[in-house]
Amino acid sequence: MGKLTKNQKMAMAKYDAAKQYKLSEACEIVKEITYTKFDASVELSVNLGVDPRKANQMVRGVVTLPNGTGKQTRVLVLCTPDKETEAKEAGADYVGLDEYIDKIKGGWTDVDVIICTPSVMAKVGAIGRILGPRGLMPNPKTGTVTMEIGNAVKEVKAGKIDFKVDKTGIVHAAIGKVSFTATQICENAQELISAILKLKPQALKGTYLKSASLCSTMSPGIQLDVKTFSSAE
Repeated sequence: MGKLTKNQKMAMAKYDAAKQYKLSEACEIVKEITYTKFDASVELSVNLGVDPRKANQMVRGVVTLPNGTGKQTRVLVLCTPDKETEAKEAGADYVGLDEYIDKIKGGWTDVDVIICTPSVMAKVGAIGRILGPRGLMPNPKTGTVTMEIGNAVKEVKAGKIDFKVDKTGIVHAAIGKVSFTATQICENAQELISAILKLKPQALKGTYLKSASLCSTMSPGIQLDVKTFSSAE
């Protein structure tokens, strides 16, 4: 193991890496052990006892964080001309159809979320191989394929995120910034945890929540006491 930096040593001195903390405590600690000069993101990772290879154990959902994500979410709306004004008034960063599909085919994917109407899904499907690996493919299950374009854009801008268990059984999600108060981070984390708990697969045998941790972009992970997740911590 390499030598610890000065900041790493200071961070390690402020908490016990072997201890499991209550969520409220961890949200205080993550602010204290982050020494970046930029406003680092705070990420929650939850290890689930599911087998993502089985369709009846897939955990995927959407949640609106009460305090937002702390980042400017760039939204592209792919729609027909009759929906363009609605999308623009709701705050979409980019609005159009064929011109943006051509840009994406050319390698442009400088957006965070893509929303479209059902009528253009045939065209969007043609770029699915580009969007899919980047997590940008619109999906009715996450509310990004809808006729309610204006509402969808506003929800995303307000802090709506989608999450999905990865192939190792872990849900990773950015839930705010270090500049948030500990209470704001905790509220956002609670909202995500609540959503994950509600999605427990009926087919699952054994432990659902195995472990969890909280960290910032450059900080070490803080282990969480998952036994407290069913209560308001």
